[in-house]
Amino acid sequence: MAPTLTEELASAAARLVVEEGMEYGPAKRRAARVLGRHSVRPAELPSNDAVEEEVRAYLELFCADTQPAELDALRRLALDWMERLAEFRPHLTGAVWRGTATRLSNLHLDLYCDDAKAAEIGLLNRGIDFDVDSRTRPGGGEPIEVLVIAAPCRALNEEVTLFLHVRDLDELRGALKPDAGGRTLRGDAGALRRLLQETP
Repeated sequence: MAPTLTEELASAAARLVVEEGMEYGPAKRRAARVLGRHSVRPAELPSNDAVEEEVRAYLELFCADTQPAELDALRRLALDWMERLAEFRPHLTGAVWRGTATRLSNLHLDLYCDDAKAAEIGLLNRGIDFDVDSRTRPGGGEPIEVLVIAAPCRALNEEVTLFLHVRDLDELRGALKPDAGGRTLRGDAGALRRLLQETP
């Protein structure tokens, strides 16, 4: 049975995520263009879960000899930053938390702050260079401030882009709510340490 357009898009997007380090949203849009579909209905786009499933299959097939070590290096780098920024209640999210990251992936930490500017001041006090960006929230609302850092990773011998998503402290209550598959979308430093201990 021939794959549906949605399945083709999920597969093509997964290749872009792994081979180019793209985030899921842009990868899905680029996949549509790669497949010659310049107008795709929203209902035809694969869900992030479907793309992640394809990413896992791609990694198992093509990257089984390199990806585990790269993921470990990124998780250890994330833990280092989480310990440095402990006062802002950091939680790891994205591909590094979910276990699908490669050396091309970015690091994403959610920071939960009483004051939106506290994280910026904290970085300045530590002499850490950063850029300021913002991201729209799913479903609208005030944009999320994002602090962007070029973080050296000795294990990979390159710089990794670290995105610090500055969130309101009240959002911490729902931070560990599991997704439809029962998996959490983020974890704190303790949860990350347990992951590192469990992974061979």
